[in-house]
Amino acid sequence: MSDAIAAYAREQHNLLLGEQTAEKIKIAVGNVYPEKVRGSKRQQDRSEQEGALMRGRDLVSGLPKAVKLTPDAAREALKPPTAAILSGVRDVIEATPPELLSDVLERGLTLVGGGSLLRRMDRLLAEEIGVPVKLVDDPMTCVVRGCGKALEDRELLEKVKVV
Repeated sequence: MSDAIAAYAREQHNLLLGEQTAEKIKIAVGNVYPEKVRGSKRQQDRSEQEGALMRGRDLVSGLPKAVKLTPDAAREALKPPTAAILSGVRDVIEATPPELLSDVLERGLTLVGGGSLLRRMDRLLAEEIGVPVKLVDDPMTCVVRGCGKALEDRELLEKVKVV
């Protein structure tokens, strides 16, 4: 997703960003759904309210350049990878057998991995897919820990393996 921030800076501002800079900006202001949802007055953190300064090299002059990235612009920059995630979730749901879909409707989806750390990804998915969405406490390692448990338990592994 930081690649999307770097691409946006390049295309919209002729600004070349390094990978680490793009990642820091994504963390500071990256979001995938507007904060004001159904009259919500929740306080955004300060960096997201004010935006983030993108510092890099101007592709025209070759000199250092800084441009402010607002939360709205960050959301726009993240639209392509976000759309790909939504498309993937839709594809999986469409391929899910009907008997399992009732569980999804009742229990919802659980977000894991780095993409779930983007601000309001749960809200976007819930709105777009139409099911409840939960975040896990440790999204970066929960899949690996679950795979480890499955590998340690042969009976469980047989239940979940895909042939």
